[in-house]
Amino acid sequence: MGYRRRDARPRLALWMLVALGDAILLLVSAGASVLVALFGVVVVAGLGVAGWRMARRGALAREDAVVPALSRRRA
Repeated sequence: MGYRRRDARPRLALWMLVALGDAILLLVSAGASVLVALFGVVVVAGLGVAGWRMARRGALAREDAVVPALSRRRA
């Protein structure tokens, strides 16, 4: 009766912090050039995703879009 279900979130957060610390130590030991290259890759990927989302949102929000004739239902 005294059993309480424990939430897994705090344990997961702790292991994520440990993994982040390991990644930082690995990058520091590899050198600054690897850190700069990794930062560049992350920035370019982020800009690519942001551009893709903005282009997609513009296409979805257009109200003057032409509806193909095959998708219209006949009454």
